Amino acid sequence: MPQRPKSSPADRVFSALANPTRRDVLDLLLEGPRPVQDIADRFDMTRPSVSEHLKVLREAGLVSETRQGRQRLYAVEPGPLRDLQEWLLPYERFWRDKIRALGELLDADRDAHP
Repeated sequence: MPQRPKSSPADRVFSALANPTRRDVLDLLLEGPRPVQDIADRFDMTRPSVSEHLKVLREAGLVSETRQGRQRLYAVEPGPLRDLQEWLLPYERFWRDKIRALGELLDADRDAHP
């Protein structure tokens, strides 16, 4: 049986972000670090379920966990998102060029057919 290749950091980020609840957790953490119970209180799910989502986000490098007394605080880590943005940049340029070309075509057609 062939072995599956290990997932890359980008694969883990995409996998983590594919889940809408994890995206919502990241959105919440943009407001600042929060303990797991505070996060759980904001969602219709149990604390263990939130902890599982946080584990996936942590393993993808999208959140960090720090201890503050008896609590663990979770915060957004921007590095993987910056890497994702850099990966997407050529696609953004591609679509900007296509939209610019379409605009030029429409302008030329408008000028040719007033």
